[in-house]
Amino acid sequence: MSSALDVAKKQIILVLLAVGVGAALGVPVGWATVRVVNTTPAVMREDLQEDYLRMAIDSFRVNRDPNLATRRWDALGPAAATMFVRIQKDPAGIDPVVIVAFGEVIQAVKGTGPAEPTPAPAAPSLPSATAILTGAVVVLVLVGAATSLLFVRRIVRRRSRVQKTPSIEEPPYERESVKSRKTNFESLGVAPPITQNMTTYVLGDDLYDESFSIDTASGDFLGEYGVGVSETIGVGEPKKVTALEIWLFDKNDIKTATKVLMSAHAFGDSGIRGHLEAKGELIQVEPQKQIMLETETLQLLATVVDLQYGDGAMPERSYFERVTLELAIWRKAGR
Repeated sequence: MSSALDVAKKQIILVLLAVGVGAALGVPVGWATVRVVNTTPAVMREDLQEDYLRMAIDSFRVNRDPNLATRRWDALGPAAATMFVRIQKDPAGIDPVVIVAFGEVIQAVKGTGPAEPTPAPAAPSLPSATAILTGAVVVLVLVGAATSLLFVRRIVRRRSRVQKTPSIEEPPYERESVKSRKTNFESLGVAPPITQNMTTYVLGDDLYDESFSIDTASGDFLGEYGVGVSETIGVGEPKKVTALEIWLFDKNDIKTATKVLMSAHAFGDSGIRGHLEAKGELIQVEPQKQIMLETETLQLLATVVDLQYGDGAMPERSYFERVTLELAIWRKAGR
């Protein structure tokens, strides 16, 4: 009988030790490895939300796409109206005319004015000390048990690896943009551009919107250019982009030059074409294809460096998995 009690005591001690070690190791490791990905500005701090809306309004000065402005507004969630009121009271360098125009677009699309902040929800009641303590104990026990199980499984795996011949691991797949070198235009007998940039859209980047400033060597501002999401297809997350929009703003031209780069499926769909025709010239994306945009004094050459379509449950070649563009800017001759 005494031997049975001794065994039971040893087992209890082992369990308690496992829980203690698991809690001591698992809680710090668990918190240290927490990562938040694919979220929206709605969960950011208030100061970052305000910065986000300021950038959205400033971008609207160049690209006045109401759909893009509305998507950025919706990304802030209930905080959008409050942030907009703050920006109205303190523009901090943003043109008040642009702020008013942005607000009018949101009001026209959403049907309500952005000037009235959404009332903050009532703060939830704080849990009692007993509930907190109980929850903490449960969490520690679960973490300890999980950590102990992982520890045992790792030991078993290590032992099994010793008995096997090690295999050669293949290099990991890189999902990042292709590391392409910028074109050396001088070697082609062409004058070097004022500015030259590579930009990549990757499936899952729902807020993709790249923009670059055009400045002379002496620091004079000439304009801006960029590329962003123009149209999506289907439903669900992540959004499936079927068209991108390239734009060129020239401070000496009253009109922003725009062209729409469409997937093969979208280019052949009359409904999608009809929806996008108002945005600019429609062009089917093809590898190594070059697209030229011109304004009063500037030229933009866009080259499709890399193109990969998604292979999900959608029509063939209907949305992009990845698109890499090289964007180069020149001044027109004599300008």
